[in-house]
Amino acid sequence: MIEARPMNSSARLLGLAFAAADALFEVADGQVVFAIGGGVVADADLAACWTGRALDELVDAADRAAVRDALATLRPGGRTAPLAVAMRADGGWIRRGALRLFALPELAPAVSGAIVWTGAASRSAAALLDGGGLLKRLTSALDRAAQGLAVEFVEVPGLDAPDPPHQRASATIRDRLQAASWEGASAAALGADRFAVLRSATDVEDLAAIVRAAGAAEGLDLSPLTSRGELADAEAAVAIRTLRLALDECLKDGAAAGARFDERLKRTVREADRFRTLVRERDFTLVYQPIVSLATRTPHHFEALVRFDGGDRAPAASISMAEELGLTEAFDLAVAEQALLELRRAGSTRARIAVNVSALSLASDRYVQGLLRMTDLDPTLRPRLMVEVTETAALADVDAADRRLAALRAAGVHVCLDDFGVGAASLDHLRRLGVDLVKIDGSFVRNLADPRARTLAAAIVDLCRELKVPTVAEMVETEAQDAALGALGVDFGQGWLYGRPGPRPIVLEPAPAAARRRGEVVAWG
Repeated sequence: MIEARPMNSSARLLGLAFAAADALFEVADGQVVFAIGGGVVADADLAACWTGRALDELVDAADRAAVRDALATLRPGGRTAPLAVAMRADGGWIRRGALRLFALPELAPAVSGAIVWTGAASRSAAALLDGGGLLKRLTSALDRAAQGLAVEFVEVPGLDAPDPPHQRASATIRDRLQAASWEGASAAALGADRFAVLRSATDVEDLAAIVRAAGAAEGLDLSPLTSRGELADAEAAVAIRTLRLALDECLKDGAAAGARFDERLKRTVREADRFRTLVRERDFTLVYQPIVSLATRTPHHFEALVRFDGGDRAPAASISMAEELGLTEAFDLAVAEQALLELRRAGSTRARIAVNVSALSLASDRYVQGLLRMTDLDPTLRPRLMVEVTETAALADVDAADRRLAALRAAGVHVCLDDFGVGAASLDHLRRLGVDLVKIDGSFVRNLADPRARTLAAAIVDLCRELKVPTVAEMVETEAQDAALGALGVDFGQGWLYGRPGPRPIVLEPAPAAARRRGEVVAWG
């Protein structure tokens, strides 16, 4: 049996009080006359910060009316229900809590107060996160939030009015949304009157009521619109993609976008599961479009293009989703596997095939290892295979990607840099990545009639010629484009002028050597 240490009744009562609350105080005639416990800022001396100050000065403006009403209606021996309040401290700090007031008759007219802090302290939120910052915050939060997360969208029509009452209300609302957010630092401003707040899933404080109260404190009748989406147990990539789409819609449709959040989240989960199943069961087909020598019009190699659901439409939306959800690596390997099967087919012994690989798949060694493992038993397939690196803007570590591509090239696999010329990093990637071919983006081909575009295309071709890297022009549809590209010195062309995608890579006999134009590139294989 453990014997309790002797202690006076005051100490015992204080211990019992702190078992139920974080901060204790007394208020008389609207002024704090006693305070003890943990304050808005954890290390601050609550007695020094609160004693002698008006309670109104400590309570956030949006909650003052509710606290005043509670004090005015409290009777001896009575206790209020918990009031959701935010308390302020010097230095712009604000913290949410649940406040109870109790009128002990012996202490009249003083009233006792107890606060349980329900949120982390936050600073004045004059500069909230933007949409991109909120996505980064979600990435971090998903790793650490123990009880799930939710996103609440808030629209306050008319809040962007320039008069002082609206400006003051806006500042209060921003502070309160920040204080209500996860860890007091996860609210975003999507405009002057639109916000998104990342919250703990267990936090049900009414943000609309907070906004209305902040407006009322300035004599304004605000009518906020709110909607909430639960992230539940969604995997991180799904949650981030769904929130990004919701933020985009919120910029256009306001808080109404949030009303569709839950359904969008469920739909994204279903689409991700469907895509994984599609990859696992190889429920797609490949078609092959020729890349021809501009000198002879004979196929040099073929690009493998993916078709889903037996259709003839490129699955741009599905590929974009896979990239965002980190599903490209398995998909890129599955496509390479099918292309290698085609290379093994009878009649395809002379064919050479290029497959796309997302830059995201080059973020680890797994893609390269998987591709080389597929060809271990027949290394002769490697020189007949090319990988086209797409979405190069997503290359987070160019040097690491170059090491992985170098491993493929050392094994005999060729490498093409796709969509060259459309990104600010294109020149840097050409400088830092070892490649065998450069594919000029189709936007240059479509605009060859424009002297500026033609000059830029010529500069790209000249640069690649100096580096001894052949060039491919895509989206070639007319004889005039073919002639212009030939005059620029482009080596290969791809487009409907030379052939539409077909079910097999059909290789024709090459033209006689005498028919080749001077300077034609016939390397690779």
